[in-house]
Amino acid sequence: MPRILSDADVADFRERLCDAAEDLFARLGPDAVTIRQLARAVGVSPMTPYRYFRDKDDILALVRTRAFNAFAETLEAAFDSITGALEQSQAVGRAYLDFAFANPRAYKLMFDLDLPLNDTWPDLTAASDRARRTQVRHVQAMLDAHLITGEADALGQTYWAILHGGITLEMAGQIPSGSARAIANLSGAALTRGLHARA
Repeated sequence: MPRILSDADVADFRERLCDAAEDLFARLGPDAVTIRQLARAVGVSPMTPYRYFRDKDDILALVRTRAFNAFAETLEAAFDSITGALEQSQAVGRAYLDFAFANPRAYKLMFDLDLPLNDTWPDLTAASDRARRTQVRHVQAMLDAHLITGEADALGQTYWAILHGGITLEMAGQIPSGSARAIANLSGAALTRGLHARA
């Protein structure tokens, strides 16, 4: 008879399994990973994960939820660590790059998967929305300070595209190490100047 699991037992196992899943999902792709592989990675029987998760998609959803929340916390902390709208925007950009290169597996699972969000995993949707808000908050601050003109969501996506493009190219070995930061600094500064010039 299986032993009764405490809340702490459940939380601990879910975290261990998600750590292993993040690695396997990022390296092999979610479609290539099986529950049996995940169970083997943490040293349990193939049926054990089903005591904690409905299926593999449920595991992937939690892995991505953790990643989005950690990413959002990093950008929020960067924004709150300094005053001045331009300085806050620059801090958020640096934090974005730092997170991506310190957590490449999590970054890949957040942004490089063609997996639509839906009502099945509301925590994942909330975490994704939170992460996206962090990418607009610093833009809104610059708009409020009259440093730039434009629409916050569209500009947030533009700054995001600059960062993501450089990161993706560098992670794929298509540009030299450190190039993503140089691209972000040059392109971000040029975009900010251009938006201000039209004010």
